[in-house]
Amino acid sequence: MITLEQIRERLTETIKQSGYTQTKLAEKLKVSPSTISHYLRGDKMPALDTLANLCLILDVSPAYILCFE
Repeated sequence: MITLEQIRERLTETIKQSGYTQTKLAEKLKVSPSTISHYLRGDKMPALDTLANLCLILDVSPAYILCFE
């Protein structure tokens, strides 16, 4: 079974490898920097539209983030 922790780990890894700061990524997504921080800590998960936009910005497959790959 895929867990939220696994998804959070992939999301965190991808954000760190992207070179974007939390602030810059928040600007691109039109969310607050604290929202990005919540994603990275696993307090919140992005909504589906936000996840799709994150994948576009980070140039990563949603299947990878969701642990299908």
